[in-house]
Amino acid sequence: MSDVSALVSKLSSLGLNQQAVEHAAVDTIDQWAEALASTSGVPAKYQLTKTLIFKPKQPKSEPIAPVLVVARSDSTTNAKAIGTQLKLKDLRFANDDVLSTIFKTQKGSVSPFALGNVPEANIGHVHVVVDKALLQADAGLIALHPLQSAHTVFITGDTLQAFIKSVSGLSSVTEMDFSAEAAPTAAAPAEKKPAAPAKAAGEKKTTEEAVGSAKLGVEVTKSEDFSKWYQQVLTRSDMLSYYEEVSGCYIIRPSAFFVWEQIQQFFDAGIRALGVKNCYFPMFVSRKSLEREKDHVEGFAPEVAWVTRAGSSDLPEPVAIRPTSETVIYPYFAKWIRSHRDLPLKTNQWCSVVRWEFKNPQPFLRTREFLWQEGHCAHLTKEGAMTEVRDILTLYRRVYEELLAVPVIEGIKSENEKFAGGDATTTVEGFIPEAGRGIQGGTSHYLGQNFSKMVNIAVEDPKAVGDDKPKIHVHQTSWGLSTRTIGVMVMVHGDDKGLVMPPRVAETQVIIIPCGLTADTGADLRAKITDACLGVEARLKHAGVRADTDLRDGYTAGFKFNHWEMRGVPVRLEIGPKDLQKGSVLSVRRDNGEKASLAMESLESLLKLLLINIQDQMLARARATMDSRIKTVLKWDDFVPALSSKCLVLIPWCERSVCEDQIKERSTRDVSGDEPEDEKAPSMGAKSLCLPFKQPTENPIVPGVTKCVQCGQDAKRYAL
Repeated sequence: MSDVSALVSKLSSLGLNQQAVEHAAVDTIDQWAEALASTSGVPAKYQLTKTLIFKPKQPKSEPIAPVLVVARSDSTTNAKAIGTQLKLKDLRFANDDVLSTIFKTQKGSVSPFALGNVPEANIGHVHVVVDKALLQADAGLIALHPLQSAHTVFITGDTLQAFIKSVSGLSSVTEMDFSAEAAPTAAAPAEKKPAAPAKAAGEKKTTEEAVGSAKLGVEVTKSEDFSKWYQQVLTRSDMLSYYEEVSGCYIIRPSAFFVWEQIQQFFDAGIRALGVKNCYFPMFVSRKSLEREKDHVEGFAPEVAWVTRAGSSDLPEPVAIRPTSETVIYPYFAKWIRSHRDLPLKTNQWCSVVRWEFKNPQPFLRTREFLWQEGHCAHLTKEGAMTEVRDILTLYRRVYEELLAVPVIEGIKSENEKFAGGDATTTVEGFIPEAGRGIQGGTSHYLGQNFSKMVNIAVEDPKAVGDDKPKIHVHQTSWGLSTRTIGVMVMVHGDDKGLVMPPRVAETQVIIIPCGLTADTGADLRAKITDACLGVEARLKHAGVRADTDLRDGYTAGFKFNHWEMRGVPVRLEIGPKDLQKGSVLSVRRDNGEKASLAMESLESLLKLLLINIQDQMLARARATMDSRIKTVLKWDDFVPALSSKCLVLIPWCERSVCEDQIKERSTRDVSGDEPEDEKAPSMGAKSLCLPFKQPTENPIVPGVTKCVQCGQDAKRYAL
């Protein structure tokens, strides 16, 4: 049932006594409330709702058993409690594939009416959970989307129950008291003033309610539901929007793109100092070129997107959209490099690439199209190439640590994890504490002579004597850093209030907010405070600080505090009547909430120093957290428990590929038993991140004595 009018007709037979109202399409509950407030034909009182679709962790052999939850918009819907009630394991928010293939809906438009779209083959596996608060006699009208987020219907709890009962074959329908789930279990609280009666959703909210509402920020804590927290922080801080036309693609909004621009400027200056020059190659790759290097194409084959039509005509030969550019660029290296005097040849391009085949996209981390830089260079010797590989890796480390305040570990990938078609891959690896997992931050590859032999990039040996000098193939490198950097930064520093931006990459470093103004404040004093705010902004901008002033009418200072905290602005300056009298401003740090009074006369120097301190302390805190969560393990019995406690594990390792496969298989089996897990759930098997260049000094590897933790053979190095 995908037609709004058909659904309204059915609901009329079940008790609906008014037509659906039409308004602007909405993505969030806040937007929904605003849209209804300006729409005619809306009841005086009603209750907004939320409809959530979860998916439990299941073996691959079982059909998907989604859970649809409909509740008051302000109810606390704890996924763990719902899973316990239904005896389902580890509920996670369903991805776009589940929404589109089973419920025939999309984010923003989800409602219980999507149950009418579920195919007969799936309906028997669907669980429904209804908030008891919606079914009470005094609940009043309930607002729901009738399949589209640009429409709303208002029905009673009885009509909702009647609709759910009309959907035959459901696995289960459960009523839950979410108010009881949210109630504290501690001792009775101290006596307090009675709360003011709640207003109906259709009535205008007070400023205090709007400021205190979780819906102005994130609705879950970082530790409670990390995935949902991450998505909400990105969208509600205006970093990113979902591109609804194509799943797995996203719109990078200005504040996030500013971060990427800072990375571009910093890295571009670094590679230019190494003699690298920028260029641009086409995004299209012929099948012949892509398939020229067997190992390389096998590594990317599942992810390649192909163009097969132009207008109404089929192309005579499908054309790939680049997943990376080695096979595009290197045939032209063969044309440009004629002599050893043409070496080294160092190029870089800033572009987007497309990697299509995956089922669980994550903004900035795993997307079908992403922005990156890819460097491609040719050298006469291996030594020259390897020097560049490490120089680039150092720049990647500096991007993370100096710009993003994210600590990383430099190392080399195992044979199993290295770049397809390359000889060696070096990497910087970060750590996400809430997930307890490492994350690849950027890679720099030594390709050896694999590609140069494939396309014949060769020069005469300058060391040879005589007329008939032998040809030698060049040594090549490639290296790439992507917008994944932004996602890593958000995950490492963000908190339950939203973003926490490192000052060096924050589009706005200081936000100035006038305070202490009331309805009784005179026009002259109001003008003085406004002028003072604008004067401070001008001074800071002149000093090179990215500052802005929030002079929006109709919003309290508290509302503005919440708004800019969500966006992670490093420093807030508050200026009120008393501050003018004292010749000072009040500064508030976003990273730790510390407040300080700053003298107006020396504001520029004080704020510059404060921003430097914030940047340094953010890196120091993140490094201390990472270091505390790296555990050295010397026996297998301690391996899985350390991983399960959300730590990175450092082990003596033999470096054999077969041993690495056994580690992954054995750790998976130890945690979850023999039955394979759902492929969309995170793998519990251990995966190697790198062999750190900086090896432990405590319990160092003793050749012939130190043994591999997994297989017992001689260990060569510690592996992370």
